[in-house]
Amino acid sequence: MLTFVKRQILVDVILRFLRSLSAGGVVLGTIFFAASLTPTLIPRTFLIQGALSGGCFAIGYAIGVGWRWLWRYMELPEPRGRLERWLKIVVLGLCLILAVAFLLKTTAWQNSIHALMAMEPVSSAHPLEVSLIAILTFLALVMLARLFMVVVHLISKGADRVVPPRVSRVIGFSLGIILFWSVANGLLVRYTLHVLDSSFAAFDALFEPDRDQPTSPLQTGSAASLMAWEELGRTGRRFVSSGPSGKDIAEFTGQPALEPIRVYASLRAGDTATERAKLAFDELKRVGGFERSTLVVITPTGTGWVDPAAIDTVEYLHRGDIASVALQYSYLSSPLSLLVEPDYGMEAAQALFAQVYGYWTTLPRDHRPKLYLHGLSLGALNSERSTDIFEILGDPIQGAVWSGPPFASSIWRQVTEARNAGSPMWLPEFRDGATFRFMNQNGPTVPAQTPWGPMRIVYLQYASDAITFFDYRDLYRRPDWMNAPRGPDVSPHLQWFPIVTMLQLAVDMAVANATPMGYGHVFAPEHYLKAWLAVTDPQGWSPEDISRLSRYLAERAR
Repeated sequence: MLTFVKRQILVDVILRFLRSLSAGGVVLGTIFFAASLTPTLIPRTFLIQGALSGGCFAIGYAIGVGWRWLWRYMELPEPRGRLERWLKIVVLGLCLILAVAFLLKTTAWQNSIHALMAMEPVSSAHPLEVSLIAILTFLALVMLARLFMVVVHLISKGADRVVPPRVSRVIGFSLGIILFWSVANGLLVRYTLHVLDSSFAAFDALFEPDRDQPTSPLQTGSAASLMAWEELGRTGRRFVSSGPSGKDIAEFTGQPALEPIRVYASLRAGDTATERAKLAFDELKRVGGFERSTLVVITPTGTGWVDPAAIDTVEYLHRGDIASVALQYSYLSSPLSLLVEPDYGMEAAQALFAQVYGYWTTLPRDHRPKLYLHGLSLGALNSERSTDIFEILGDPIQGAVWSGPPFASSIWRQVTEARNAGSPMWLPEFRDGATFRFMNQNGPTVPAQTPWGPMRIVYLQYASDAITFFDYRDLYRRPDWMNAPRGPDVSPHLQWFPIVTMLQLAVDMAVANATPMGYGHVFAPEHYLKAWLAVTDPQGWSPEDISRLSRYLAERAR
């Protein structure tokens, strides 16, 4: 009997909740839900798809509720009585049909991306699991919204005693927003990020059992180094100890090779970016970095990670006659670092470049290394910002390889928007290609024999990388990169929907590193090889040797 009563109470609660839902909100929410199931750039798991679809349903529902409120506020006619009930039944039935029809297509849509990225096809996109997670996500957001309205009502009720009712509602709504924002931003977000920062810092300090302190005095972290091995952090120790040795390069090329020089300064190296940059510069001078033929100033990702696919490649190309230097500016991943410490990366990149470039310009032009910049993701953004192009026009650096530039990269955006007519946004051509060129999996569109100017800059980017192609304006307008012809790794089923597409791409950014190498935000060494060949123009490599190196690097990375 007690169980039956509990069950009846639960049924009554569910029915009351369903009756409380706005029919207009459910209609627009269902449309948003269906649109969210269509593919964008990155394959999604059913967990991510469910959370995304539930969030989209909630946003569509909220817009529908707002529209219904406006309709009633304007006292426009609306159906009543039996007509209203039948209309609700018909509309809700159509919503169910629409949702099911789109859910049945999700497997084919996801496989359209899998096929382009050479991934195994999925047998099912798990529509039932997606629906359940979406419902739970929607319910959680609805409960949060109703809690917000309760708070607004309580504040307004208290303000009714001293101000007119309409004014009290404005006060209640405004204070409710301030209160919820303060709690979310000041308590939840900041505390969570503080915990994450501490966790990443502790993780960065861990020693790897397979990495021993270097013995060569030319290596950072050795007994002769200005920086202690334990102070380099996990990412620093990995960077200075994981690259190819001179012996490895000589065995592959069959020619003499030098030991590549790698210098790294972690956050533990100094209290300020200027102090760390000075220490990195002093270490670079100590190990003879300015005596090599090529010098690369690297701005790492948010965690301090340097992509081995990028640096190993250029070290092979120059047979070890190369030095590289990097400076850590955060423990957080690039998206979190961009949110919490947006200026730290720029400050560190500018400090290191100023030290290196300031000394480099004092050296005789025929007895100094060629100077290049490199950065991946947030590193590309901050590497762009490390120098003012007008300040180096009198004595320019030789160039840069920037991979996966985030959508906020100002130089990338200016060049892309000023691209030659007819060239696609995902692989632009800029003027005569003398300074800026773009590459993807298939190389550049500019012929290799096209003359370069005094400075060579290559952007390596994939059309499936949402970190590069996300734009807040996708909220209300179709992005140019969706126009035909599309990138080789973009699904032909991808469509633009107001609001929804921007949310889909925001989720794609969060999982952009989950793709196979050579797609999304994971860059392949054979593609870096083409970029470094164009920018640094190493001598003594035949086309056959380059092909052999490309295959070798690809096999090592996979």
